[in-house]
Amino acid sequence: MTNRIGVCSWSLQPASPADLAEKVRAVGLSHVQLHLDPLREGAWPEAETAAALADADVSVVSGMMAMAGEDYSTLETIRATGGVRPDERWETNLAAAEGNAALARRLEVGLVTFHAGFLPHDAADPERGVMLERLRTLIDRFAAEGVRVAFETGQESADTLLDVLAELDRPDAGVNFDPANMILYDMGEPVDALRALAPWVRQIHVKDANRTTTPGTWGEEVPVGSGQVDWGAFFRVVREAGLDCDLLIEREAGADRAADIRTARALVLGALA
Repeated sequence: MTNRIGVCSWSLQPASPADLAEKVRAVGLSHVQLHLDPLREGAWPEAETAAALADADVSVVSGMMAMAGEDYSTLETIRATGGVRPDERWETNLAAAEGNAALARRLEVGLVTFHAGFLPHDAADPERGVMLERLRTLIDRFAAEGVRVAFETGQESADTLLDVLAELDRPDAGVNFDPANMILYDMGEPVDALRALAPWVRQIHVKDANRTTTPGTWGEEVPVGSGQVDWGAFFRVVREAGLDCDLLIEREAGADRAADIRTARALVLGALA
């Protein structure tokens, strides 16, 4: 297996392209998943970003896009605002996706991930039909630029996501598997979910969490190795399923993210040895 290990750009909270390149190298890595929206919106000049990463010998292995207006304050707010669900933001999100697809092609990035939003479990739910048609549109717009997409796990169970992927009828679309999200959203056991979704996994986020003790509230993200993800069992499934996908360390909390990312890197290297 030839899994590449990298880091999510937003986890390093970079102030500029040069700062990102420096921080990636400082945590001992040379691969990154790049948040595309700052480049698409012009906050980060595209050419400057590409040059800064290339000069530091950092390769972009995938991109990420956020949907407009997503509110992660509570589970209820993200349920209402996340992904392609909000009608009032669909045109904005479609335009952003088209821009990010073209950007990914120019950067020679072959995979972009995003949250689809809370997908209704009931196949007869009219909202599910609307969301799936929107997802087909996004998949096709990215495919027109030679880019595949992967949906973040966590906002629905593995069973629901499997049903949706089959119903979409877009074999090139897949899953960005985040074990911590399964715990944070209280949507199932990560190792079992990975085993079920393995044929669809295009990329993995290395992140850890503890499940909430108060139903209906967030779990807690914690440094990799200190939470409830069984990493030994997780990487056994990675090996058994022959998942050669990239492993991107994601850390979205904590006072010393760089140290936590280095800890995660060491755990992954040990698991793959």
